[in-house]
Amino acid sequence: MAMDEEAPLVVDQNPQVPIIINHQKDIHILCWSFLLIFLAYGAAQNLESTINTEGDLGTTSLGILYLSFAVCSLFASVVVRKLGAKRALLLGSTGYWLFVAANLKANWYTMIPACVYLGFCASIIWVGQGTYLTSTARSHSNDSNLHEESVIGKFNGEFYGMFALHQVFGNLITLFLLRDGEGGSTSGTTLLFLVFLFVMTFGSILMFFLTKRKGKEDEKLQSSAAGACNAVMSLLKSVANLFLDNRILLVIPLIAYSGLQQAFVWAEYTKFIVEPTLGEGGVGGAMAVYGVFDAICSLAAGRLTSGLTSITMIVLGGVFVQAIVYLWLLFSYSATSGIFGIIYPLLMAALLGIGDGVLNTQLSALLGILFKHDLEGAFAQLKLWQSVSIAIVFFMSPYLSLKTMVLIMVTAVLISVTGFLFLMLKVEKVILRRSS
Repeated sequence: MAMDEEAPLVVDQNPQVPIIINHQKDIHILCWSFLLIFLAYGAAQNLESTINTEGDLGTTSLGILYLSFAVCSLFASVVVRKLGAKRALLLGSTGYWLFVAANLKANWYTMIPACVYLGFCASIIWVGQGTYLTSTARSHSNDSNLHEESVIGKFNGEFYGMFALHQVFGNLITLFLLRDGEGGSTSGTTLLFLVFLFVMTFGSILMFFLTKRKGKEDEKLQSSAAGACNAVMSLLKSVANLFLDNRILLVIPLIAYSGLQQAFVWAEYTKFIVEPTLGEGGVGGAMAVYGVFDAICSLAAGRLTSGLTSITMIVLGGVFVQAIVYLWLLFSYSATSGIFGIIYPLLMAALLGIGDGVLNTQLSALLGILFKHDLEGAFAQLKLWQSVSIAIVFFMSPYLSLKTMVLIMVTAVLISVTGFLFLMLKVEKVILRRSS
């Protein structure tokens, strides 16, 4: 009898509309929160190499940040499972706030601790984001009787489309407040970072309005203090087991490439392509173009995602577009003046943005589909290998020529695409075997 009385509390028998609106509302809140937080962080990151030049503080800090990010990603899934996705998102946002605040008085004693802490926060906010978004998509597909893989693709497309706009808005704010070319002016950057802190605070406040989502596994883990140690050991074991999963091993090269291509844009493209032809002031405009195409492509790729076959085609298309840029730089590009000196860097920004939009949406959708029972671990792997790749580029950037970096990118494309295609063929065989 008690079971029957409790049933309505578990399965809402009233209309599906309130449930559907609730899931979509959470995705909208998640999108706006990340947009507000990262428009500030992204623009601040883009400025690091130009405003914190003493002793290479800016680039060194970013290298340490992504190194910390990589190390903490090993344990991020454990933290997210213990805290729950919503609390992980809230805690993660504090690191970005502290990073921007440290830039108000940038020195080795403020930036390095802030970057180490941000590495931890970044690892849990991104694992929390992937877990929260995928679980919300699953709930939405179940409640609305929709195809799960399509909903996961659509929600990832909406999120990354909105997220990509941070490059547009953040760089436009920077251009407006530093429009007199006072990138190194203390008063100019102080006002900029204060505005960023205000925007980020509002983004963090929005996260409080997310619906708390907790699965049965989380409830079991937190049910007794006596079992806490065993729970943590179990979670660490599940993270380690992922390294033995052939699927994650085959997708790691593509994940690493997704980090490399982002770092290539931040560290190499802006330094060797944009600045020599458009000047320092043109970096913000080029990155805004990059963000626009990134956003458009993220939305489009998300809408087109309907399963593993569509993911395969979209990923190959995005990587091919970026490969065009690498081959262009390798064989025929040279800095020029006049109208083409403006068009070429912006065209490259558009092509690189298209590829980034594809990789962001499709990698998240792919992991959400393949690793349904270990979302936290899968998304921790995503951020681990991305951040390792980014950290390597930041540390090595001062010692590598553009041509050497482009050769590395071409090699990474070949390795990652080979591994990805092999994975897709292997998964398709499993699906066919099960259906026969």
